[in-house]
Amino acid sequence: MQRACFLLKIKTDRMEEYKARHAAVRPDMLQALSECGWRNYSLFLREDGLLVGYFETEDLAAARACMAQREVNTRWQADMAPFFEELGGRRPDEKIMPFEEVFHLA
Repeated sequence: MQRACFLLKIKTDRMEEYKARHAAVRPDMLQALSECGWRNYSLFLREDGLLVGYFETEDLAAARACMAQREVNTRWQADMAPFFEELGGRRPDEKIMPFEEVFHLA
């Protein structure tokens, strides 16, 4: 199992709506994540807009590639892009740069 942790930045004036959108993620998006092997997926949001994401998967590259091919993900990323800072014209999921894991206490 691979564990992936990443950081993104949410615009502070969009944080409440961002949280509301994640309180009601579309069932087809949840199904796609599950089918693509994203497990134990969590997002944490700090008051300054720093977003910390974490998930587990058997194969990180395959899980990302699977989601990239899903139409529901394309729609979700387009809908969510305005919430993020510093995307540089890329989709939010394309800006996910996982950290190297250096310690894990099981």
